[in-house]
Formats: sequence, C-alpha cells, structure tokens
Amino acid sequence: MEITQNDLSEAKRQIDSTLHKLRETIKTFESKENKERYKSQITLAKNRIKAFEIANYLIEKEIDK
Repeated sequence: MEITQNDLSEAKRQIDSTLHKLRETIKTFESKENKERYKSQITLAKNRIKAFEIANYLIEKEIDK
C-alpha cells in the first residue's frame, strides 16, 4: 500500500481532532456529579487517547523522514 505524505498529514489531522474530542469527553465525565458511574467510559477514553498518541508519534516520525 502506497502512503503519501499527504495521507500521513491528513491522518495526523484526523487523530488530533479525535484526541481533542476525547479529552473534552473525559472533562465532561469527570465533572459529572456521580463520576464513579462513568468510570469505565473515562478509562476507555484514556486508553484510546494513549493509543492515538502512539499513532500520532509514529506518523510524525514517518513524516520527518
């Protein structure tokens, strides 16, 4: 599969957008009155953030080559 610099840049832009939304989701859940009720959703969002940060790092390395 041929991946262009443009493809990598667009993927990074999409990941950055998703990361922003996930961080806002965590803020929302953590500000709820009974945040323990949302513990699994908070954990899932944090795990997704970590995965997307790794993907972003790898994309940045590939762009910088």
